[in-house]
Amino acid sequence: MSTITMPVSGASSVSPSSAPAAVSRTPVAAPAPVIDVAAQARLKAQVAAMARAQRLRTMARFAAPLLGFLVLLLVWQAVAHSGDKQLPGPVPVWHAAVKLFSDPFYVNGPNDQGIGWNVLSSLKRVGVGFGLAALVGIPLGFMIGRFNFLNQMLDPLISLLRPVSPLAWLPIGLMVFKAANPAAIWTIFICSIWPMVINTAVGVRQVPQDYLNVARVLNLSELTVMRKILFPAVLPYMLTGVRLAVGTAWLVIVAAEMLTGGQGIGFWLWDEWNNLNVAHILIAIFVIGGVGVMLEALLVAIARRFDYS
Repeated sequence: MSTITMPVSGASSVSPSSAPAAVSRTPVAAPAPVIDVAAQARLKAQVAAMARAQRLRTMARFAAPLLGFLVLLLVWQAVAHSGDKQLPGPVPVWHAAVKLFSDPFYVNGPNDQGIGWNVLSSLKRVGVGFGLAALVGIPLGFMIGRFNFLNQMLDPLISLLRPVSPLAWLPIGLMVFKAANPAAIWTIFICSIWPMVINTAVGVRQVPQDYLNVARVLNLSELTVMRKILFPAVLPYMLTGVRLAVGTAWLVIVAAEMLTGGQGIGFWLWDEWNNLNVAHILIAIFVIGGVGVMLEALLVAIARRFDYS
């Protein structure tokens, strides 16, 4: 009996010769990137130009003030040599300043003290008068800006009193307080209050009405509205008023101390004029200007700290 072999369905016999060739697994190297030498050169040139421009801007920022001081010194020296020699030049004033600041806190009597004590005395008067003006002026500005009736009532008075020269208030202070020191503080107070009142009131009026409408819907108290809505929005305006006020206060204290006497940089300057010490007068001018610049820089730093715009 013979056996018959039948092919299995779905299976096919493949001869070795018909098998596909094995796939080569040798990695193919990626094509080398094309380097644009000209583009790289242009990029390097642009970076170098930007760095050079930045260096020039940095040099200009420091060189421009130095050039301004140099021009001032040259003009000062020319005026000192062209006149009748009463105005000392920069070199004699520098030597006088070195001698003066070698002991700025000496005390030889109530009317003979170092320039350091006089500057501190003036700053103390400015601090007291300015602080009182801030305590009164800032809340008053909030109320004027918040309540229209109060604004209509006080606006004519502010418009009438604000243009008055600060020194015009000094005799009133002398008559009321019977002493020079509180009269000078009163003068600082009256000249410092107006910028803070006006700028604070303007800031309150700039608050969008939608914010106040939301506060009214939420039934917030007036104190909460002041603290949560008005104060953050008004702060930049308020700080601008403070900067203007402290600059005005430092200007006025020098003139007030010239008239009232006692201790202070204004009195010291006037006393040096009576002694015909022109070099010390010029030193006092630079000291007054330097202190004013430092006060301005301090307030600018504070304003930037609270600037959230």
